[in-house]
Amino acid sequence: MGIDTRPRNRAVAASFVGTAIEWYDFFIYSTAAALVFNKQFFPDFAPVVGTLLAFSTFVVGFVARPIGGVLFGHLGDRRGRKSVLVVTLTLMGACTFVIGLLPTYAQVGIWAPILLVTVRFVQGIALGGEYGGAVLMAVEHSNPARRGFFGSWVQVGVPVGLALSNLVFLLTQLLPAGAVEDWGWRVPFLLSALLVAVGFLIRLRVEETPEFREVKEERGAARRPAVEAAKRSWAPILLCAAAGFAPGTMFYATIVFGLSYGTGHVGVSRGTMLGLTLISMAVVLPCLLYFGALSDRIGRKPVFAGGVVGMALTAFPWLLLVDTGSFGPMLAGYLLVSIPFSAAYGTLATLLAELFPTGVRYSAVNISYAISNVFGAGMAPIVATSLLIRTGSGLPIAGYIVVVCVVSFACLAALRETAEARRRRVATPAAAEAAVADGAAG
Repeated sequence: MGIDTRPRNRAVAASFVGTAIEWYDFFIYSTAAALVFNKQFFPDFAPVVGTLLAFSTFVVGFVARPIGGVLFGHLGDRRGRKSVLVVTLTLMGACTFVIGLLPTYAQVGIWAPILLVTVRFVQGIALGGEYGGAVLMAVEHSNPARRGFFGSWVQVGVPVGLALSNLVFLLTQLLPAGAVEDWGWRVPFLLSALLVAVGFLIRLRVEETPEFREVKEERGAARRPAVEAAKRSWAPILLCAAAGFAPGTMFYATIVFGLSYGTGHVGVSRGTMLGLTLISMAVVLPCLLYFGALSDRIGRKPVFAGGVVGMALTAFPWLLLVDTGSFGPMLAGYLLVSIPFSAAYGTLATLLAELFPTGVRYSAVNISYAISNVFGAGMAPIVATSLLIRTGSGLPIAGYIVVVCVVSFACLAALRETAEARRRRVATPAAAEAAVADGAAG
């Protein structure tokens, strides 16, 4: 009788669907920050400064991630992955719905941006606890020989969530003139309630991961997982965080900042920029799965490193093609960066999960990913907008991406390959823990 793959398939589906919903919530905020929030919450400033302030509220969500990473990582390592994922999804959805109801600056003055920042902060806490649990739910349910492929399904949730958010915002462009800025921007936030209800029901049906149950039965849950992770695995936590700077920076520079750059600096329409994003995400989606599967055959590091090098080589061509303002060349630029980005991002989830011992893995993955997002992805729109204000040119932004890629490549080189170690299943959980506790190269 064959192995029952239904628990694994349910776990992977729950991770994918839940992550897509979470990132839909997150990206409708980023899209609104790029296109609408400067007028609704910061109207007393010049347009480019208002956009910078709107992106600052976007960064608040990233600053809150380490708090959510430690809090929910602690709960996930002590009580299990499943229950935490239900909580993070519910909290994220509630915050998104509330943003759709917030009064604007014209209605309540300074309280509008204060309320926006507060809700955004709570939303960031929820997402800080979401990613690590979704990764572990998929990876810990999977066969070690195919963890790269199944782990990449978590990453697929990101472009799907982004595509859904951009599709909804693209549909709002059909509203009468001025309606989007007036009330249409609220619709994508309010619609999230329906998506969260679907994800909630799916996640309730998932079983706890076999690895977590095994470790808990053998040794019990760690008393202070985050502290133990910091003591035992501080080097791979920091190195993996820095390795993740490149895909995070590239993604948020091209997708989030790219929206405001294309509409405000290059002068193309919102619909054009949203359409470019949708098409590029359609390319990213299968590429993530391909590169995840490729990492099962040749290793995580070669695939990830190839992606980082590719992003460095395509940063300037992307920017120059976008500056043309013509749809064809702009699309070529976005497709150009989509391939190397997919190579790095498609392997990131499994690389993170395999670097850390099971008993503190949720905490370690959350902390590493949160650090990566604060100093990589979260800073990208701010840095890019600041460079544009200072220089009036997009070329320094491409240079910034290249520098980040160099840093990521150097840190990735210091990490050990994890694919082979995870394939060679050792006899006991204790031996498995010892085999991967040290993720940094000696």
